Amino acid sequence: MVKLYAELIRIRFLTLLAYRVNYYSGIIIYGINIGAYYFLWGAIYGDQQSLGGMTAEQMTVYVAIAWMSRAFYFNNIDQEIAQEVREGKVAIELIRPYNYLSVKLAQALGEGMFRMLFFAVPGMILAGLILPIHFPPTLQHWGVYLLSLLMAFIINTQINLLTGILTFFLFRNEGMMRAKRVVVDLLSGLILPISFFPVWAQTLMGFLPFQAINYYPSKIFSGAIAMSDVAGVLWLQFAWIAILYLPITLLWRRARRNLVVQGG
Repeated sequence: MVKLYAELIRIRFLTLLAYRVNYYSGIIIYGINIGAYYFLWGAIYGDQQSLGGMTAEQMTVYVAIAWMSRAFYFNNIDQEIAQEVREGKVAIELIRPYNYLSVKLAQALGEGMFRMLFFAVPGMILAGLILPIHFPPTLQHWGVYLLSLLMAFIINTQINLLTGILTFFLFRNEGMMRAKRVVVDLLSGLILPISFFPVWAQTLMGFLPFQAINYYPSKIFSGAIAMSDVAGVLWLQFAWIAILYLPITLLWRRARRNLVVQGG
């Protein structure tokens, strides 16, 4: 079974590799986003040394790594599930000898690996040549960041799975998927770091999983979270993975029964 999922990861990776235009345009788009946010935050900081608990230097690194992190954890498996449900292809997938949701997770990981190698890494190298970005100084720092990023990928994929599973009940939920993408980008700290939100909003977002997707990995990379506090952040991300697993399991059981009723 492990070989099956490894092969699915490889196939998704090679499929994306075939679309070279998307590869080159992706690097350009991410570079433009990083540059635009860098100059925007430079104007916001002005002569101030610190805002929202982050120095101007940390914000520069945060902006760059936030977009590079997104390149890894972002995927469209919710749209893929929705399309397969509408076209009836999901019925065939469900009778095959593997777990449908695990297959989607493996495909998302293959897409994430592709984006990491061909979007994030070249983008970070390019940004490092142009912008004053300081990379983590030790292998331990790199390892903690990559572990946090992997859990961020799992959390974001779980949210996408939940959104995709809802198609079994709603049949058409394009509006929900678009709204979900906006909410994730905003509340994960991609557009605006969480520390810049009002205190009441920060408290509210502490009960939501979104900041565990981008805010925590980006702050770890930028050094805005001390290494002594990293363990607590990683445990919080792991807790969200465990919490999100429950509704996915329950909804998936209901979704499979719902599909059988429709087919009958």
